[in-house]
Amino acid sequence: MKEQEAPLTLRDIARQAGVSLATVDRVLHNRPGVRPDTVRRVREAVERNAFQPHVAAAELARGRARRFAFVMPSGPNLFMQQIESYLGEMAAWLSARRLAVATVATDVFDAPMLASTLESLAGDFDGVAVVALDHPSVRAAINDLVDGGTKVVTLVSDVPSSRRHHYVGVDNIAAGRTAGALVGRLVGPRPGKIAIVAGSLGLRDHAERIFGFNQVMEAEFAQLDVLPVLEGRDEDDRSERLTMKLLRDHPDIVGLYNVGAGTPGVAKALIDAGRADQIVFAGHDVTVVTRKLLLQGVMDAVISQNPGHEARAAVRVLLALARGEPILSEQEKIRIDIVMRDNLP
Repeated sequence: MKEQEAPLTLRDIARQAGVSLATVDRVLHNRPGVRPDTVRRVREAVERNAFQPHVAAAELARGRARRFAFVMPSGPNLFMQQIESYLGEMAAWLSARRLAVATVATDVFDAPMLASTLESLAGDFDGVAVVALDHPSVRAAINDLVDGGTKVVTLVSDVPSSRRHHYVGVDNIAAGRTAGALVGRLVGPRPGKIAIVAGSLGLRDHAERIFGFNQVMEAEFAQLDVLPVLEGRDEDDRSERLTMKLLRDHPDIVGLYNVGAGTPGVAKALIDAGRADQIVFAGHDVTVVTRKLLLQGVMDAVISQNPGHEARAAVRVLLALARGEPILSEQEKIRIDIVMRDNLP
């Protein structure tokens, strides 16, 4: 479990600027009698730390610091690692609001383990954001947290039948429909089969993406036959093995949709089989891996969501819930983007 540093105080700003606490107070309140060079040093320290004294004062008046936990997948999921990285970049913003954020890694594909992890957080955190598996034991653990007074937000993958307070993520049915439209149009009129590799059908985001994908395939691309979904658990090695077997068993595959992570494994199988330039390959999220695969022409399109926006939105929503303030729905809405080689950010 990793936790952010303790909240920054006016005394920390004074120490960094090499001045007294009283001098910092005079600068922040625009009082006279402070040399220009000193004013500059104080303001640079404030700006460098994104310190917001008025927000900090309001939070100090509320009493103790608040603690949030982010329950994230263990393993090499690059998109999830990006979310964690953005949480780290928010340290100064969190400090100004007397917030501490801990990240808790667990196997989100294992329902009993994920439920146990959630149960272990009871009473220790004001809010929990969780990448959730849609399973009865996980729903029960979420409901128990809510009943105990913890604010719960599902992140990326939802459990709508639970009593979670809010979901932060894209409309995954729309994301799947987008992937279907891209694959179908890029394949063109030629007939053939379409392969789907997912992490787990128990993840709501994966199940909804597949639902949306199949909607478009059935309605608009009758010449394409969608194969049964294979579950790679977002693991590179497993995804590679499954994809290699698919390619051996179905030489007429013309398109492939990777619903979650495990992209390096899928790509390696395509390259090793000599099929990378024959099969339309679409997946999710812009990472160092998908960026390289787009540039190489191995991937044709990526359906993207902004990990920084998701990290910030989850924290802001938890904070609003903890304060009893309204959630700014339009601000926290996560957008779906289509990224190809020609518009890589």
